[in-house]
Amino acid sequence: MTDGSDFVDRTVMFPPRVLVIEDDQDVSALLERHFRERGCPVAVACSGEEGLGLAFADPPDIAVVDVMLPGIDGREVVRRLRADERTRRCRLVVSSVLDPEDLIGLADEVLAKPFRQSAVARLVDSYRSSVAQESQEE
Repeated sequence: MTDGSDFVDRTVMFPPRVLVIEDDQDVSALLERHFRERGCPVAVACSGEEGLGLAFADPPDIAVVDVMLPGIDGREVVRRLRADERTRRCRLVVSSVLDPEDLIGLADEVLAKPFRQSAVARLVDSYRSSVAQESQEE
């Protein structure tokens, strides 16, 4: 633990890398734009299979996963990301039109559709706060 005098906010120097796994191109483009406006590099996948491949090849800091994906659905994507050593520490966010109450416990956070830009900003700010707190505790 430090006294904070040597603290460097790594979240400013290294913004969270985001992976969006969403089959609706309009939704994925909107999410990408909102995250980029927050300074985040973003990768986009349109299927669970593609998303898993991208995540395992270059683990993101935040993964936003649509629950209702064709093929491998979002629940299975989240399960596999949690089970793999490379991705188990990334912040998992499920995105869905389903009742958010039904998704509690599936991932770290729920992004209800339709979402607002402010909800994306809160996700990024929450991630940055948690990383900053972990850094101060080291």
